Amino acid sequence: MGIGIAYVAAKTAGVQVVLSDRSQQQLTKGLQFVDSLLGKEVKKGRLNNEEASRVRGRISAAGDSVEQGAFGEVDLVVEAVAESLPIKQAIFGSLATHLPPHAILASNTSSISLSTLAASAVNSKTGESRARQVVGFHFFNPVPVMKLVELIPALQTDSSVLDVARGFAERMGKTVTLSADTPGFISNRLLMPFINEAIITLETGIASKEDIDTTLKLGMAHPMGPLQLADFIGLDTCLSIMKVLQDETGDSKYRPAVLLGRMVAAGYHGKKTGRGFYSYTAPPAPPPRKLTAEEGNENPYGDSEGDVDVGLGRLLLKDQGAQSKVKSK
Repeated sequence: MGIGIAYVAAKTAGVQVVLSDRSQQQLTKGLQFVDSLLGKEVKKGRLNNEEASRVRGRISAAGDSVEQGAFGEVDLVVEAVAESLPIKQAIFGSLATHLPPHAILASNTSSISLSTLAASAVNSKTGESRARQVVGFHFFNPVPVMKLVELIPALQTDSSVLDVARGFAERMGKTVTLSADTPGFISNRLLMPFINEAIITLETGIASKEDIDTTLKLGMAHPMGPLQLADFIGLDTCLSIMKVLQDETGDSKYRPAVLLGRMVAAGYHGKKTGRGFYSYTAPPAPPPRKLTAEEGNENPYGDSEGDVDVGLGRLLLKDQGAQSKVKSK
């Protein structure tokens, strides 16, 4: 999701963005995705080539080099790694140590306690806590399409930090809702038990997956059924959030469905693995058409009549990734 956040920050908010990830392969893949998005925008006539090039020029890669000072001028960092508290805590310790003193430290999370995470934002060199500068975003996938952001202050978050974070999300074109730092926040406190109950309905034989999803789509006007939605979210993510809800509240109503745990253990994580409650197959993407020098100079992202993915042909850049570091112009 980090690439989506970076793309919208560069395109809509108009800020300079630096990307970081341990995996150069993931960074390159992410930058190719940015070029693909820009190519589609040009094809649809929403951007011209000059505008697309300006957006692309705002995004740069720094690899996994936070400790080497690559982010010494950033004003706000958005961590967007997997929903693992130990991983996020390690990152926030590093960010608190190596980012400029004024920088806001934000986590993109769907369930993890911001107050717990803020407590780990300690400069290892000075022992100074930066907890008051920590705030939470919950962006929704796909970030360029979904209009909502949940904003979550930690107990320690300074009100001025919260105001800046809200302003930045709104500058990205998002509608902001404010949630207390409670398990699942607003969205997942409501959504995940709903999905979990749909899985229990399936595992207890009350109805088939098709009938469960059809009932919600046609009877409640949902755009997709809960089991299909779980596949798109990722069954591993759903399981992780249900465990957080159960562990932090101690309420048995959040017990994950047995079937959900077994499917995750089997490697059936939903659309991203090709199998969840439904099966998904996708043909490999065709290689990008190679551009001539003239094409590459004049229309690096194609045009409204041209190849959507033509922009991929110009990308031979080094990494960026799951952590998005954002800095103002």
